[in-house]
Amino acid sequence: MAEIESPDKLRWDARYRDCKKVPEPAPVLAEFRHLLPASGRALDLACGLGGNALLLAAHGLETHAWDISPVAIGRLRQEADSRGLDVTAEARDVAAEPPGPASFDVIVVSRFLERELAPSLVQALRVGGLIYYQTFTAERVDDTGPKNPAYRLGAGELLSLFHSLRLLVYREEGLAGELSKGLRGEAMLIAQAC
Repeated sequence: MAEIESPDKLRWDARYRDCKKVPEPAPVLAEFRHLLPASGRALDLACGLGGNALLLAAHGLETHAWDISPVAIGRLRQEADSRGLDVTAEARDVAAEPPGPASFDVIVVSRFLERELAPSLVQALRVGGLIYYQTFTAERVDDTGPKNPAYRLGAGELLSLFHSLRLLVYREEGLAGELSKGLRGEAMLIAQAC
């Protein structure tokens, strides 16, 4: 596969070169790992340094991780090797090359939004497969996340993007109540293909 050359790739390569440690898994995955199947094929889409992929592999799933940044993929491979985990990591423009139909039992997406991918992600789930999704919302209490509003979800948008799946978990707290507590500036969803 030809190496990806784009402004996005260059920007993410630079960011991942400067990161000092592997991130923790996204809260949607860490808090609800008990919903994961005992076996199957999993994808950490737009994986970055692979905090989600490492959890999926440690759980015993056949784990694939895709990201536009070869720097991130190289660092993920090193980390997986150092932990004795099997992760198939690939530099891939996920918007141009989404997963194929019925190819995964679990798909995890965190802090990435490409709305046009939603139908492909739904189709990529096998029957009974789960999507774990968490990303930034337009309603926020601080400057965390993307500045461009195009990369932020509208209220309830994850529900509409994955409306054809069976909803298991949804959380979006918006600006209600005590803003220093809870999940703010992000929404999370877990849904299942029937």
